[in-house]
Amino acid sequence: MVFPIVGGTQDTGFEITNSLRFDNDTSTQLLFTPSSASNRRTYTISLWVKRGDVGTQYNMFGTASEGDNLYFESGGKLGFFFEGSSESYLITNKLFRDPAAWYNIVIGVDTTDGTATNRVKLYINGSQYTWDSSTTYPSQNYDTDINNNQEQKIGNGHHGALFDGYIADFNLIDGTQLDASSFGETDDNGVWIPKDTKTLTFGTNGYRLEFKQTGTSQNASGIGADTSGQDNHWAVSNFAADHVTTDTPSNNFCTINPIYRDDGNNMVAADFQEANTKQLTTVDGWKFGRGTFLLNAGKWYVEFKATEAGSGESGNFGIVPVEGGVALGNTDDNDVFEGVRVTFSGSDTVLNKLDTGTASSVFANFTSGTIGMMAIDLDNNKLWVGSNGTWYNNNNASTTLSSGNHDITLPTQEPGWLFGIGMSRNGSNNITWEYNWGQPSFSISSTNADANGHGNFEFAVPSGFFAVCTKNLAEHG
Repeated sequence: MVFPIVGGTQDTGFEITNSLRFDNDTSTQLLFTPSSASNRRTYTISLWVKRGDVGTQYNMFGTASEGDNLYFESGGKLGFFFEGSSESYLITNKLFRDPAAWYNIVIGVDTTDGTATNRVKLYINGSQYTWDSSTTYPSQNYDTDINNNQEQKIGNGHHGALFDGYIADFNLIDGTQLDASSFGETDDNGVWIPKDTKTLTFGTNGYRLEFKQTGTSQNASGIGADTSGQDNHWAVSNFAADHVTTDTPSNNFCTINPIYRDDGNNMVAADFQEANTKQLTTVDGWKFGRGTFLLNAGKWYVEFKATEAGSGESGNFGIVPVEGGVALGNTDDNDVFEGVRVTFSGSDTVLNKLDTGTASSVFANFTSGTIGMMAIDLDNNKLWVGSNGTWYNNNNASTTLSSGNHDITLPTQEPGWLFGIGMSRNGSNNITWEYNWGQPSFSISSTNADANGHGNFEFAVPSGFFAVCTKNLAEHG
């Protein structure tokens, strides 16, 4: 089992600061209809993508009519499809299923080229990929529907489901077929990193979406603002300000690993939403999951929100050994699970600390919708639990955690820890969990970063603790 840390450890002159979180379950998408058709034969698409759900066919970009689509197949292959008078179907033979990785996808199109294989070129993280042998290229001088005066869609298309995951720095260059070197470069460590594209010539219907704004109008203050200078702004559908995140190719944040959906031991698969920052239940039973990042050192801060439906049930959140069992302190006595358990049952609204399966009440008024906190010190094997800005065993609301007043002593684990999650459902009784490693999927009223300036939290980050992201891992982990 591999848990990679991808992106964000480099120090460069340019960094992508924002991404947009797409959620299939709430049908998020961006929409734009050019006022007139432009160059439908020659253009370049470049975007950075971090996948959410990896088990379904999802569209990243497409058109409303005829169905020009850029998408991931359910098995993980990348496809590009033109459906029209000269239908063509381009597909990779490689799989792209890593939910912890950022991919830079560049597609250069020039249907005027006399050589079929030059008409659609694909680059992933700087390397040119050869399409699968089953690929059919568009005919020479074929007019695609991209750049046509019909509705264009980001996060959607004509076939398959709406996208689930993160998209950053989406560029369309109208009228020029470019390669990957216009959008990224390899750093001294051999990592593909982004370039600033502001000096490129975008063309009439070209655009650059950096997701630096949080408004919902189709203008320069909106989430879909075009920063290329062409003013081709996109309409927002089902997005809110909290969908704009700092989880980017330049600083990658921890999320839930959707590949780990346990369905053994009479347990059922978990349902993850909001690009793997939210868990809920759709059928009865216990569900479990794990985070994408391996932690073996450092001091880390995380927040969580638990909301009941019906009379509520129970749920666990904390850390579990990489080589531990699956039940996260619930049914497997051999599990080492350290963290919290929330119980909404009848009149009980309890937050327990959970130490190797042993639960002890620490907050008896943890009502539905309350935000909890955990501070994890893997350098000294200590863990603290908090609720609504108050730490249980550390002089109430102090932001300086005392090493002598911790809540749980952690056992030493090699090679380290993963975040672990688990929750139950019985009939209409349910809990929804939302997790914030620094990129919240839920609205917060405050904006608190760690001492390095990373993360966005409801409460003050304790001194010496950090958001769980690659920049902090490179320095402190």
